Amino acid sequence: MNTLDAAYNGIPLINGEEYSWGNIKTCINGIVVTGITAIAYGDKQDMQNNYGAGRHPVSRSYGRITPSAKITLYMSEVVAISRTSPTGRMQDIAPFDIEVAYLPPNGIIVIDKIRNCQFTENKRDWKEGDMNQQVELEL
Repeated sequence: MNTLDAAYNGIPLINGEEYSWGNIKTCINGIVVTGITAIAYGDKQDMQNNYGAGRHPVSRSYGRITPSAKITLYMSEVVAISRTSPTGRMQDIAPFDIEVAYLPPNGIIVIDKIRNCQFTENKRDWKEGDMNQQVELEL
């Protein structure tokens, strides 16, 4: 057994590459955002087991789906986006879509679309010694 087999549990490498931050391109409202340092998104669904006779569930019910997202941008990007608001407040920007495209060297592009986003806050957080400002914003 060689180290490659041990690292991949015996599954051979296909192309030897994994998605990475350097493969991601992000667009807000169709405009490429370069001053982005992080993005997180997903959804959560309420689920409930239903019980009848005996101790085990007999069925499952599915409830609402709650999406969540947050984005971290450099201050210069926040200022540029704020200028598109009629009031200057991030929260007053009309709902927009965010596209996250994974562009790996193998050419198989994957695009995630986060629909109807809105900023829920407009904040700054500076400390002495900061050489740049990264602003984390909930969507």
